[in-house]
Amino acid sequence: MTQAEPADAAPRTVLRVCLVGATGTIGRATLRALVRRGHDVVCFSRPPKGGGAFAREGDGEAEVRIVDFSDPASLRGDGFRGERFDAVVSCMASRTGAPKDAWAVDHQAHLNLLAAAREAGVGHFVLLSAICVQKPLLAFQYAKLAFEAALIDSGLKYSIVRPTAFFKSLSGQIERVRRGKPFLVFGDGELTSCKPIGDDDLATYLAECLEDERRWNRILPIGGPGEAITPREQGAFLFALLDRPPKFRSAPVGLLDGIIGALGLVAPLSPRLAEKAELARIGRYYATESMLWLNPETGRYDAAATPSTGVETLFDFYTAVIEGRSAPERGDHAVF
Repeated sequence: MTQAEPADAAPRTVLRVCLVGATGTIGRATLRALVRRGHDVVCFSRPPKGGGAFAREGDGEAEVRIVDFSDPASLRGDGFRGERFDAVVSCMASRTGAPKDAWAVDHQAHLNLLAAAREAGVGHFVLLSAICVQKPLLAFQYAKLAFEAALIDSGLKYSIVRPTAFFKSLSGQIERVRRGKPFLVFGDGELTSCKPIGDDDLATYLAECLEDERRWNRILPIGGPGEAITPREQGAFLFALLDRPPKFRSAPVGLLDGIIGALGLVAPLSPRLAEKAELARIGRYYATESMLWLNPETGRYDAAATPSTGVETLFDFYTAVIEGRSAPERGDHAVF
């Protein structure tokens, strides 16, 4: 596997694109990238959670259509409306990763979208997936894989993008370090590593999938620029940036195992407790598995073989946040 090569700076053809999931940070960045490249974008959106904003100033101009993704009739009537679309780009994902939500959104909602897209004559489906599905242990990973398989079998041209860690998922400890608290790690902080990718770099990569034939009918793992970094290196950089001596606090992975075990015993008593048990399993997964390409022959993560794209590193992002950029909202299953 090699470094990802950028496509041409400008699209060959202006496309009419259905963008799904534009309420999230990656979705908003993807809207900006598509509009910059001159595409005609129509956003299909679930009602924003908690009345949140669909888009922000500068995200780009696009028509917004509120759609019930659980209802095929809504996708046809409220979404596609019998109109021509060249492509679908989906950044939609379950909000918690809990089993019920994952199978409803990562799988069934996407199946409904795929069926409606085929009926509308869409030719290309770009899917934002996740690199962690390489080693599935969790409900949301199996749900994503089930839809990936359906998309591959659909007959549509596809590009399945599996990014590594997002900057926003690694931003949760910036404020605690700024307040003088220790940086939390599991084990020695060297259990995992990743090549995280920024919102705008990932959005550009997704938009380029519409134009770059090398990314058609392929599964595409992708990370950001630079070397793979461990949690301890993330913490060390933050302390150096703030001109403070490094201060770490280590938690054993066994602590998570104990929490998972306890919740597993009571999970059958209520769906809420079962969801908490799954969220604890998600936390353990990210504490012990690297977000890198997994070599199927060796069963080992390979940083050197993980493709890279973009220009912004996680340390660039940390610096910008310390200097005043607002850190993004991290969603429902942030670990810290």
